[in-house]
Amino acid sequence: MGNAVVELTVDSHDKDSHEAAIGSEQPMLMTVYLAYAEDAKRQHYLALQVSQGSSLYDALEQADWLAKFPELASWCQEVMDNATPTAKQWHVGVYAKKQPLSYILQPLDRIEVYRSLSADPMSQRKSKSRGLQNSL
Repeated sequence: MGNAVVELTVDSHDKDSHEAAIGSEQPMLMTVYLAYAEDAKRQHYLALQVSQGSSLYDALEQADWLAKFPELASWCQEVMDNATPTAKQWHVGVYAKKQPLSYILQPLDRIEVYRSLSADPMSQRKSKSRGLQNSL
């Protein structure tokens, strides 16, 4: 067999349309949900479109919650570099599981902002049930 040289060429029209298609690609968007029970009477819920690859922090920022809730913004600045959530001090999570601010969101994730509790919920339930038993 002899040596063959093959030259591949791209039609300039096809090349231009391919480059235009690549340049016009929009980032893939996904929906996530945010929830924050600020107190018993003030609850905040939001559905938000974010780019794939967005972090939990990116979503809080995009939702404008860091401006709306200064205490959340302050807390985020304190723990920004923490990769492992600490039990008592963590204020955000996804589906009731505490996550670092760098957590990469998945489609339909529910971001939850936790508020500080004034009393232990377990103690409150025990006290309430004792009160009911004493009244019977």
